[in-house]
Amino acid sequence: MKNVRQTNINIHRDAWVEVNISNLEHNIKEIKKNIPQNVKLLGVVKADAYGHGSVMLAPTILASGVDMLGVASIDEGVDLRNAKINCEILVLGAVPVWAVESAVKNNLSISIFSQEHVKACKETFERTGIRPKVHIKLDTGMNRIGVRADEAIEFIKFVQRCDFIDLKGIFTHLAAAEELDKTQIQFEKWNSVINGINTDGLLLHILNTAGSICYDMPNSNMRRIGISLYGLYPDFPPEVEFHKPNLKQLISLKGRIVNIHTAKKGEGVSYCHTYTTKENRIIATIPIGYADGVPRLLSNKISGVLNGLEVPQVGNITMDQMMFDITGVKANVGDVITLLDENKSIDEWAKILNTINYELTCRLKVRLPRVYTR
Repeated sequence: MKNVRQTNINIHRDAWVEVNISNLEHNIKEIKKNIPQNVKLLGVVKADAYGHGSVMLAPTILASGVDMLGVASIDEGVDLRNAKINCEILVLGAVPVWAVESAVKNNLSISIFSQEHVKACKETFERTGIRPKVHIKLDTGMNRIGVRADEAIEFIKFVQRCDFIDLKGIFTHLAAAEELDKTQIQFEKWNSVINGINTDGLLLHILNTAGSICYDMPNSNMRRIGISLYGLYPDFPPEVEFHKPNLKQLISLKGRIVNIHTAKKGEGVSYCHTYTTKENRIIATIPIGYADGVPRLLSNKISGVLNGLEVPQVGNITMDQMMFDITGVKANVGDVITLLDENKSIDEWAKILNTINYELTCRLKVRLPRVYTR
């Protein structure tokens, strides 16, 4: 029996995404097997929890033993605050200096790495009387954002002297956790900074999902967990021995058949007729297309499950619909074709497209209703 919750969005479609909350709880238990008990956990819920729904999943993530949440922007943090999520929330991305006051008023911690940020924090404190909560971002090799490691000690000590700032932590991000040699260089830069400052009372975090599973880092007391929350794996370093958690994919993608008809021998299906029948075939249509986040490049390369049997997707995926060859399967209009679930991993799509699973979960658009099951 399923307990079901739905977000308050369009549900007048025969297509939807299911998100299994029990699998989320299971994954966090698996992840924690790799984490020392005295180490905190930050759950990354940016990009609407990688397309899974941050507001709906945050209470379960926190109830399962995660200490704080990470988002990409102030707006994402405000969405969680509006949903009465009261834990510490860190904006992992760069915050515009003109928006620091908004972060403070919504009790969001921000990432800083420049004198401009420090100035904005001071001006915000003078206006509001509230000390901005900050984590200093180091650039140890990503070359994206952050204060360079060779300049970091001076910057950190300067911030520590600022009585208008509430310094909560220091962090960096691994650029290639799946490559041991590159990761070791980042570890060395990180250690050179952390060993040169007073870290009393600070949260120190360098290890992301892959790093948390594969490496130990004494100079840190918090792990940032992202994609593994949702039952998907990052790439791992082949030369490192580690315990691989037994994760379960949260997300399923399903659509009901809206039409069944016969395409006669020699007829084409969909735009450009990239699929042509060699004999009479039974074709079923479901209302899911590339506007819902299923890439058109998957056309003629994926399959679904209908009444327990595999059925190939045929013809070009269109904006709002796609077709399947269901010849030989007993089916009716209204029957469900499953594109993704625990047994049909989104990693299969990522492999076809030569991309990563993160990108594809984020693509599944909000016009697909979310149904939360347990």
